[in-house]
This record gives sequence, structure tokens and C-alpha cells, in this order.
Amino acid sequence: MSTYTIGEIADRSGFSASSLRYYEGIGLVEPTSRTASGYRLYNDSSLDRLAFIARGKQLGCTLDEVTDLVEIWDGQRCGPVQRRFHDLVSGKIRGARAQIAELTEFATQLQAAAEQLSAEPVDGPCDADCACLSTSSTEPAPTSAVALGRKPVEVPVACTLEPGAMPDRLVEWEAVLAAAEDRFALDDGGLRIEFAANVDVGELARLIAAEQHCCAFFSFALTVDQRGTALEVRAPAGTAEIVAELFGRPA
Repeated sequence: MSTYTIGEIADRSGFSASSLRYYEGIGLVEPTSRTASGYRLYNDSSLDRLAFIARGKQLGCTLDEVTDLVEIWDGQRCGPVQRRFHDLVSGKIRGARAQIAELTEFATQLQAAAEQLSAEPVDGPCDADCACLSTSSTEPAPTSAVALGRKPVEVPVACTLEPGAMPDRLVEWEAVLAAAEDRFALDDGGLRIEFAANVDVGELARLIAAEQHCCAFFSFALTVDQRGTALEVRAPAGTAEIVAELFGRPA
């Protein structure tokens, strides 16, 4: 049976080396052996396991759901795996349809706003009678945290990340947040996360930039000083549950 280094199996599986190390840390995928120098080695069975994990992620399964599936998959009986997979996918179909209905309603309201804004502007500064400020037909539909795979929260926020990319993003955050040592609730409703010295600051900064692109309602402040490395996350009122679910809860 062939053996692969972590770099080789990362290339073959499509998972990043950091994700593989994180998966090892939570017991999802473990090296089959190590070299005399301590380098991780994987084999074809590892590739099969990662292909199964990738399938679950492709279908929008959360890390907890993937872990549950892998535990059943380890029993080497297809029937229970397929039944559990079917239940999960059926639930995600219902969630996707609810999201489609929500976004369709939002698109309808955006269309109404576009039509209103295409009218002749008022002669002078914006006021309560102009299309820019009128809310008679342009009140945004409350979107939800369903795009993040969370329990819906009625707040005017939305994630623009493609659904297929969400599991990978969540795994990337989980890998970085594994280095978190403490979390504190801020007076303004935000969350402060303090990290251990081994946190990958470059990866943390990359994720912040990526999250800001798809979830502009988040506000991030990354500090590196004599106290160590910390990240402060803020979001609009009513989104505390989203912040806590994605970044963790205060101790």
C-alpha cells in the first residue's frame, strides 16, 4: 500500500495541510504512521476516508455531522451510513428551500426598491418624500443565519458565501480557533478572543479578510501587543447567537 506525506495527501485529497492537522487533533483523520523524524504518513485508506469526508462537506454537512457519519462509516456497513446520509441531506433540502423562499422575497423587495429609485429624483436634498429615504415599499426582508448553517435569527444580515464553500470556511475557522485560550463578552455586545502564542496570525488575518468580504455585517479588530494576540468581533444588534456559534462563547 502506498504511503504519502501530509503535503502529498493534501494535494491528492484537496484538503489543506492545516485542515488535516486540525482533523488529526479532533480524531477525525489520523496518520497511519510516522517517519523516524516524526513526519506524518498516510496511506490509501486515509485517502478513502478523506474522500468520504469531502463528500459530506460537499453536501453541506457540518463538522459534527461529518464526524457522526465517519463514526458510522468506520463500521464498514453501507446501509447505516446511507440511511444517516439520507436523513441529513433531506434536512438540508428543507433548509435550502426555506432559504430560497427567503431570498426570493428579498429579491422581490429589492426589485421594488430598484423601480422606486429609478423615478425622477426630488429637486433638492434627500428628504422623507424621496425614493432614497422612503421605506414604504423597500423595507429589507429579514434574512437569517441559514447561510452559515445556523439556527435562523431575525436580523437584517446575510452571508453571500456560496453554500458549497461554507463547510470549508467553517473548518478553517475551527482550525484557527483551536488556538483560542479565552473569550470575553464586550460591553457593546461583541466578543474578544485571546489566542495562544502558536496561533497562525497570517491565517487569522486571511480569514478575517475573507469573512469581511462575504459577511460585511461583521466588524473585526485584530491586535498583537504585549498582552498577546487577540481578535475582537462585533456585529449588529440581535446577532449575538451568530457570533457565539461561529466564534465561540465567552467562558
